[in-house]
Amino acid sequence: MGKGDFLRLLYGVLAFCCVTVVIADDPYRFYTWTVTYGTIYPLGVPQQVILINGQFPGPRLEVVTNDNIVLNLFNKLDQPFLLTWNGIKQRKNSWQDGVLGTNCPIPPNSNYTYIFQPKDQIGSYTYFPSIGMHRAAGGYGAINIYQRPQIPVPYPTPNGDFTLLVGDWYKTNHKILQSTLDSGKSLPFPNGVLINGQANPSFTGDQGKTYKFRISNVGLSTSLNFRIQGHLMKLVEVEGSHTVQNTYDSLDVHVGQSVTVLVTLDQVPKDYYIVASTRFTKPILMATGVLHYSNSRIPVSGPIPGGPTIEVDWSIKQARTYRWNLTANAARPNPQGSFHYGKITPSRTILLVNSAPTINGKQRYAVNGASFINADTPLKLADYFNIPGVFSMSSLRSSPSGGPPFIATSVLPANLHEFIEVVFQNSESTLQSWHLDGYDFWVVGYGGGQWTQASRQSYNLEDTLTRHTVQVYPNSWTSIYVSLDNQGMWNMRSALWERQYLGQQFYLRVWNPIQSLSNEYYIPSNALLCGRAAKAHN
Repeated sequence: MGKGDFLRLLYGVLAFCCVTVVIADDPYRFYTWTVTYGTIYPLGVPQQVILINGQFPGPRLEVVTNDNIVLNLFNKLDQPFLLTWNGIKQRKNSWQDGVLGTNCPIPPNSNYTYIFQPKDQIGSYTYFPSIGMHRAAGGYGAINIYQRPQIPVPYPTPNGDFTLLVGDWYKTNHKILQSTLDSGKSLPFPNGVLINGQANPSFTGDQGKTYKFRISNVGLSTSLNFRIQGHLMKLVEVEGSHTVQNTYDSLDVHVGQSVTVLVTLDQVPKDYYIVASTRFTKPILMATGVLHYSNSRIPVSGPIPGGPTIEVDWSIKQARTYRWNLTANAARPNPQGSFHYGKITPSRTILLVNSAPTINGKQRYAVNGASFINADTPLKLADYFNIPGVFSMSSLRSSPSGGPPFIATSVLPANLHEFIEVVFQNSESTLQSWHLDGYDFWVVGYGGGQWTQASRQSYNLEDTLTRHTVQVYPNSWTSIYVSLDNQGMWNMRSALWERQYLGQQFYLRVWNPIQSLSNEYYIPSNALLCGRAAKAHN
């Protein structure tokens, strides 16, 4: 790191301290990551992937809640690059969100220092590249946030902690995949499934002991079912929510989602299959790892345990069994559920309908008829510098308005401290997955067919989970409640990356006209400026 880089890093940390309430026991953790290309063989053939510090997947961020992260990222690719922190709330700090609506990309042979704090969060999260189709080349990794010593979690400390990043994978180079989408065509079917960048990984534990498995779907498009031969899984956490501890023999994990389970090695000492297989697809793709008992001398054997394949009702029923553990401490020492979502009346309802139109002869994806296109300037910077004409706050309606689909840089305005209902209506025959940056939300209901006001009678207003990514089943709806307590410009997108890339996303501008550090931090001193923002600043 040169003198100039060090000074920029120091100034960034000092600026962060000036606008953040930091107490003595909130330590700083410093990281330096270098992003490069490398050649590996994840599915048996050589292919170019994105490495971070030479690793695929990238390094795990293992931190304690409220730690301050200072991460200096050097981009050694031949393309601009950004990382986004999937599920990290970035309290009052959308400046660090790492998507093209909030950040200028890091140019090749340049660097940027992210400074952020996973405030009041405990659980399993991920990071991944947010530009183009970089995500199809790797560059992803885990963020494991642990509790402070004085805040107990609602289960005994496990004997070990395994992170499993599972997802579909292509043998095709990410630049070719992007060219396919740019030409107006859809992506082909994936070539396989990986667990931690491998088709056949192995995990070792001791007989009689209990281990934590953190399972995240980091793929591009495919829901996965996860299971371990001969073992039950006790669900303990979903994207930061401690759960009622039901046991399952397999779990659906949809694109962008994370779950945490406890597994006790209570079987005879031998090796057992670990399986991740695709859901709702023909053919079915599968990765098979091994759970190895340390005292085992018997290799894995027998038929690979089967799981659900295309059964939608099975998945819906399982999703409805997920319940919030209201008696457990959250990241703060108070029981979860003390702020009761079910007793608050939403101020308005936003109805979002996905579609897959053809626009100008090319495949696009849209929400309420609007197919998003990135501007030449990050929307957050355009908002800050009052640059007109970068985005529109009138193109995307709060419900479908009819008319032909269109391309727009859509921003949906909202007020800070609103409490809203969002309904995702899926009229297509494929499962959808939706994510909201900067927030978690209460998943209050799933249902088939068209949502109506009468659908609210089926809502869970007692103990549903909060999470950051939610599935919407084919020809069905999913409803969420969101407390808009985090000012900023936040990306709401399809977690299915082809759909996101071709327009199924928009930004939610959560705003208060009274500017205050209690609402939102200042622009970072090291913020990259590009497009019209660079000219405005000069």
